[in-house]
Amino acid sequence: MPNFSPTRLYFIFICCIALAGRPLASAGQSGPAVSGTVADSAGVPVEFATVTLHRATDSVVVKAEFTGAQGTFRLAAAGGRYRVSVAQVGFRHRWSPVFELTAAGLTLAPLVLAHSASTALKEVSVTAARPLYEHLADRTVLHVENSPLAAGATTLDLLGRAPGVTVDAGDNLGLRGRQGLLVLLDGKRLALTGTELGDLLRALPAEQVSTIELITNPPASYDAQGAAGVIAITLKKDQRLGTNGSLNAAYGRGEYGKFTGGGALNYRQKKFNAFGNYAYTDRRGFTRVDIERQFAPAGGPGSSSMQANDLVNHLQSHAYKAGVDYNFSARTLVGVAASGLANQLRSTNQNQTSQYDDAGALASRYHSVITQDVHRPNATLNANLRHTFADSAGAATLSADADYARYDTRRLTGLATAYDQPSGAPGLLAGNQQSTLYIESVKADYTRPLPHRVRLEAGAKTTRVRSDNDVAFDRTQNGVTARDLAISGAFRYDENVNAAYGILRRAGARTALQAGLRAEQTNTLGRSANGADRFERHYFQLFPSISVEHTLSEQHALSLALGRRIERPNYSQVNPLRVYIDPTSYGAGNPTLLPATSYNAELTHTFRQKFSTSLSYSRTDRPIVIQVQPAPDGNLLVVSRNVNLAVQHNYALTFTAPLTLAPWWTFYGNAVLYYARFVGGPAGGPPVNRRPAFTFTGSNTFALPGGWAGELNANFETGETFGYERLKYRGQVTAGVQKSLWAKQATLRLTVADIFYTTPVRSTQTYANFSETFFQRQDMRVATLAFTYRFGRTTVAGARKRAAGAEDELRRAAGQ
Repeated sequence: MPNFSPTRLYFIFICCIALAGRPLASAGQSGPAVSGTVADSAGVPVEFATVTLHRATDSVVVKAEFTGAQGTFRLAAAGGRYRVSVAQVGFRHRWSPVFELTAAGLTLAPLVLAHSASTALKEVSVTAARPLYEHLADRTVLHVENSPLAAGATTLDLLGRAPGVTVDAGDNLGLRGRQGLLVLLDGKRLALTGTELGDLLRALPAEQVSTIELITNPPASYDAQGAAGVIAITLKKDQRLGTNGSLNAAYGRGEYGKFTGGGALNYRQKKFNAFGNYAYTDRRGFTRVDIERQFAPAGGPGSSSMQANDLVNHLQSHAYKAGVDYNFSARTLVGVAASGLANQLRSTNQNQTSQYDDAGALASRYHSVITQDVHRPNATLNANLRHTFADSAGAATLSADADYARYDTRRLTGLATAYDQPSGAPGLLAGNQQSTLYIESVKADYTRPLPHRVRLEAGAKTTRVRSDNDVAFDRTQNGVTARDLAISGAFRYDENVNAAYGILRRAGARTALQAGLRAEQTNTLGRSANGADRFERHYFQLFPSISVEHTLSEQHALSLALGRRIERPNYSQVNPLRVYIDPTSYGAGNPTLLPATSYNAELTHTFRQKFSTSLSYSRTDRPIVIQVQPAPDGNLLVVSRNVNLAVQHNYALTFTAPLTLAPWWTFYGNAVLYYARFVGGPAGGPPVNRRPAFTFTGSNTFALPGGWAGELNANFETGETFGYERLKYRGQVTAGVQKSLWAKQATLRLTVADIFYTTPVRSTQTYANFSETFFQRQDMRVATLAFTYRFGRTTVAGARKRAAGAEDELRRAAGQ
């Protein structure tokens, strides 16, 4: 497998910068463009207004730009019929007439903006506000930056309220009834799943999040990882000129207290931008779980157990990001950034377990105290380049990224058990787990317009992941402590993925076509220190994707998306080392786990450019699911691990309706009806599980007089099935209000989450000879008061925004 260090990564990146300085033969070429000026009713030029170019047939956004100092703008595009819209705070939205853009270009008549009457009356102007939810052809975008419900919340809380997203008791994320998602943070993959990913998202304050994108059929520019799609989380960035910043603090109270505080500072000039932010989180909470297990051997009744867990946890985290961007010229931008998230989670679990024989008589009873002290210091480094090969906004561009990330886990576990019946000597199991995950990647992306309204996108990426794991367990019995060699050991996992892709996009008068192909070559190697578990796999796969959008009329449009994706097991899913949960439960990886591949199809009808109905089908071969089974150790001990089933079929019908119920009241509704069918267990056999399910998310936003705004969010999930697990219905209602103060320099927010406390999880896993039912409650009903203060200039930067390679990749993928 390739072995390249961070030093070599940055050497390659510097080479990309050098190559970017070489002009192409076609650098001076540019396509047709529409230009014009924007002014107010008095003829004064309007600077920094947002000018957006739309296709005339369906109003799809082609590109957007800010006006210059004299109110001028220029938007290059392929020939065709278009409209231009202009928006600026304090003015009414303005649309141009439909025009034909020819090869000679076009200059529009001056666009005059009328002042907004609502602004003059110091009321809330809803025309200038971006909606919280935006439904695009291939994704749903949550603009959570100004949401009252983000106050004091975590990023995992935001995802739990997102349309079509589910979070189970093990913090596994699902989208439209499917698990196996690629989660990106500022364009970078988070190579974590389950509780590890959940803990990271809990430690990341929602205050730092700008948008969340839910992408069901990603284009080929994205990694093929994530059979069910992509969740892309983007953090806030300040685009104002000069020196600007903000301070924020929030305190919430459920059964325990929760505090979040931090700030951001940004300094921006024409060529230089320096930025940084920091957030501190101190959250206490509880998790109470009741578990009932039935051990029934074939042909007769079996033993059973019941246990109660009362866990109190304390999370402290420090999240930071700092970086610099520099424009060497009007066409070349280079940036570096460093970010990190260091968190410590301490927990104490009071456990009581009763075990019964096959006649139902009490066989034993004991109680335990399980303590965990988990440190997770994580850090990432990024260097990025963006270069344009012409002065035209529609010219060819090159972006490159070099990334290095390190995720550390230090887990100290103490499991003290005292036996009540029959009496026995107390025991202690102490564990010391150390894990380090390294991720290194280099990528380059190139885009350029071609004749006949065609756009080419191409790129290459190489990624290396290395995971070093070591765990030592010591048992103390009758005052004697000894290393338990049977469950101690070391495991290392290496993964290398080399990828290349190409995409052709064509936007016609009524039809838009996108065809892409991604090739990925994968090399994995896992081995235990004792040689008991070793595997090595090498494979090459192609991932085609295609989407077609066709406008039938002004009222109706259809789109079809097809694609193939993969779900590779990550290091924790194949790591055989144990993590103890309680005296009778532990988690472990499965070294025999194989990657899952999926084929996805989605047909969408859009009515009046906003109401959409989608019908989708996916077939996943070797889906990866959680299996809870009696452990080989016996004595009513169970192990939770991932296994491959044979096939998963998933059918989904999705309906999305954004409504303006009043000038001050908007509603966004999303309903998903899906049916999941799982076939064949790890050793083949009959269908595992099947069941229809339904999820609904309704979000209401209110623009109120006097600088007040409100939000009311409700979601509901019927019982769903995933693999062997069946979850019962659940949901939540969350409400919040916010008030703008001091000429909108400050914001005060009050939020109450899970008002009716309907988020507890009830779940059952059923097998031929074993079943487990559990009921989990957490500290989710929380009232939070938050305050944010912004200082500095209010002027937004013009045409130059920060454009790191990975972030630009996301915008290109969205067709922006």
